Amino acid sequence: MTQATAYQSFPNSFKRELLGGKLLIGCWSSLANVITTEALGLAGFDWILLDGEHSPNNVSTFIPQLMALKDSRSAPVVRPASNNPVEIKQLLDAGFYNFLVPFVESAEDARRAVAATRYPPQGVRGVTVSARGNRYGTVPNFFKEVNQHICVMVQIESAAGVAAVREIAAVDGVDCVFVGPSDLAAALGHLGNPSHPEVQAVIAAVLTDIKATGKPSGILAPVEAEARRYMELGATFVGVGSDLGAFRAATQALHDKYRA
Repeated sequence: MTQATAYQSFPNSFKRELLGGKLLIGCWSSLANVITTEALGLAGFDWILLDGEHSPNNVSTFIPQLMALKDSRSAPVVRPASNNPVEIKQLLDAGFYNFLVPFVESAEDARRAVAATRYPPQGVRGVTVSARGNRYGTVPNFFKEVNQHICVMVQIESAAGVAAVREIAAVDGVDCVFVGPSDLAAALGHLGNPSHPEVQAVIAAVLTDIKATGKPSGILAPVEAEARRYMELGATFVGVGSDLGAFRAATQALHDKYRA
């Protein structure tokens, strides 16, 4: 799968496959390190999410990681720290095409996220002619074509978001609606326990609601049984683990093998 990154051309095949209903399996990248990101890109995931919300990343650390992934078959996805048009603009200029915007609670929140990624008149994205995302001004017809190649996924992680999920999914330019299990669990009174039956019931209902709108749904599911259940419920953008989780588990297992 080739991807539209800063050093590749249109189209954005990740967005095309997402909207086409293909099951896309990915991994969270939280270590904010170019070497581990490059190694993660060798695994063959459909996508890798570079996290800016719960990891020590910023534009300066994201760009080397994008460079490390440019020969990978994994599509880079970025999660900004918030639904902030200034930060989103910087990430677009850095070369990201695929966004997971956290803590979207309403259709208006979703419209703001989409507008931040689009040049006028479809949005409010600021204009520079020589950004990395434009290959420093060398991409033909960039301004005319790029809006349609940006992929926006929005994250539901609160009771308000759950209540508004169908309206959020209906927003033009929202390509996928993603469920954040841990924050949703906290919002439902089960902090640290996303596997709680009440949380799982709400997740199932939300995935069903998203499917009814015709939009793709996504979720982070490091527990295999839950991941497979979410896929059965229609989730197609599925994070099955993280670099930090894999590293922690592997190093602990290595220690325990010899200590035992």
